Amino acid sequence: MSTVNPQPLWQPTAERIAEARITRFQAWAAEHHGAPADGGYAALHRWSVEELETFWKAVTEWFDIRFTTPYERVLGDRSMPGAQWFPGATLNYAEHALRAADSRADEPALLHVDETHDPRPVTWSELRRQVGSLAAELRALGVRPGDRVSGYLPNIPEAVVALLATAAVGGVWTSCAPDFGARSVLDRFQQVEPVVLFTVDGYRYGGKEHDRRGIVAELRRELPTLRAVVHIPLLGTDAPDGALEWSALTAADTAPVFEQVPFDHPLWVLYSSGTTGLPKAIVQSQGGILVEHLKQLGLHCDLGPEDRFFWYTSTGWMMWNFLVSGLLTGTTVVLYDGSPGHPDTGAQWRIAERTGATLYGTSAAYVMACRKAGVHPSRDHDLSAVKCVATTGSPLPPDGFRWLHDEVRHDLWIASVSGGTDVCSCFAGAVPTLPVHVGELQAPCLGTDLQSWDPAGKPLTDEVGELVVTNPMPSMPIRFWNDPDGSRYHDSYFDTYPGVWRHGDWITLTSRGSVVIHGRSDSTLNRQGVRMGSADIYEAVERLPEIKESLVVGIEQPDGGYWMPLFVHLAPGATLDDDLTDRIRKTIRTQLSPRHVPDEIIEVPGIPHTLTGKRIEVPVKRLLQGTPLEKAVNPGSIDNLDLLAHYQELARTRP
Repeated sequence: MSTVNPQPLWQPTAERIAEARITRFQAWAAEHHGAPADGGYAALHRWSVEELETFWKAVTEWFDIRFTTPYERVLGDRSMPGAQWFPGATLNYAEHALRAADSRADEPALLHVDETHDPRPVTWSELRRQVGSLAAELRALGVRPGDRVSGYLPNIPEAVVALLATAAVGGVWTSCAPDFGARSVLDRFQQVEPVVLFTVDGYRYGGKEHDRRGIVAELRRELPTLRAVVHIPLLGTDAPDGALEWSALTAADTAPVFEQVPFDHPLWVLYSSGTTGLPKAIVQSQGGILVEHLKQLGLHCDLGPEDRFFWYTSTGWMMWNFLVSGLLTGTTVVLYDGSPGHPDTGAQWRIAERTGATLYGTSAAYVMACRKAGVHPSRDHDLSAVKCVATTGSPLPPDGFRWLHDEVRHDLWIASVSGGTDVCSCFAGAVPTLPVHVGELQAPCLGTDLQSWDPAGKPLTDEVGELVVTNPMPSMPIRFWNDPDGSRYHDSYFDTYPGVWRHGDWITLTSRGSVVIHGRSDSTLNRQGVRMGSADIYEAVERLPEIKESLVVGIEQPDGGYWMPLFVHLAPGATLDDDLTDRIRKTIRTQLSPRHVPDEIIEVPGIPHTLTGKRIEVPVKRLLQGTPLEKAVNPGSIDNLDLLAHYQELARTRP
């Protein structure tokens, strides 16, 4: 790819650079810890990975992290997997998340928005009071440090209260969104054996009510470790027999008591998408998440007490946990519970306006859907408060950058970010002091030695390679649940390059220091030795107005050949005729590579996704190779299982 230095789409002003928290941090770290005072972000990043222990010590001091007992050293063991961070230290994540209640009691900690789009505030003092009351009740129910507490909840204030109360007592939080079916939830929760389950009776989505009482009853039957079920009447129904009422558990005026736990004490369990087997139950620590999220939100996202932080997410996606951590920086967190496109495609922009969001995060897919639907955010809404629009979930195509620039504001900071559930953070993305180039992430994140490697482990610049991280990050998993010898954890990230984290993405690190994500490396298209990420194909093909969505896979044939079909889900009224087929082929040939023109273009009724919205390329590839459906994919991880029947039938009938 070309890395000639093009004109940036956006350049921060000198004033904005001077005011950025990361600028102030660099000056302070230069004075107190020997960080480079000059050289801007590139110099700071180099120092942060070369002087890893000093950098993370500086982060804990800059953000005034309260260690109840001091740490012996920053990094007791830096080997991966198994790095030991801040051994000897004790602290509590929830205590830090509620610190702003001391100075800003009557200001909003949370703004809750449903499909009426009317924000309802929860003040810092009210949030702290509810957490204190619920934490005391959890202790009374016998919840002890290390016990798992689960939530089958939408993105509502009660979910935040339950997470923080669990962390306050030293419990381990885990959650699923209520659009997950019973099997999907049980695939996750049965692994960790929760003792308490918080549930709603249903949820509202797309203007409709969805009753989940039957699924809740099934969860109660299939989770024998439960000691208590807590009912939140979102749809106004009575608590089922034997369940406790949320209102009764959160009524007391009780100051929270924060259990002081070791730095590596588990905070929560997140889950991989689980498309080809049981989801991995990923355990991250109280201390690791605390320091990583303070760095990410306070420095990279430039969030502080005057900000309002809105990210469209559900409780089944790591971005919800990341969003809640906005509280660590004293930021008001916006919780939206509802459809991303109700009553129309522009709904999220209306929420950003109504809540005064200063950082608005969404998916690249939503940005592209707005572009296709002819949405005009700045024409139809007052978005003057929005300083940054951030995207994740998949690479933001160049057209998405240009559309945000043209349709939101020319001086908009556009932050395409990339990381993973595995670290509940970003490897690369937002830097408020750097320019934005079309189609590129601004830079690797502080403390993250992000590199692109060839198969032999040689670092690459301006070439596509494997995304690797060569030093430990505090938020890397402390383990997987039910992985006693650590083999599943090791095999997930460390089997290719010993002692080095391989994430499974193709990336390019440019000579300018920016990053380009090309999609998953395990679904890479490799024709005649030329590798290309599927994201590059999607970006080109989905510019065509007739293509609603697409999916491409490359399949090695028994005879040594290579079959590369492109599946297209057409926009209403479009027809896959010879003209459209020719235009698709020409688009790929001229914009990408003649080698990557698909062998066949096949119309399908829809593209299957994981429950968190990611296209499932590898399971489709396995189906087309003849793997039975039940072995190719975990049915509970897919948004529309019926769609897979088309791919299965194609595998059966294809000569």
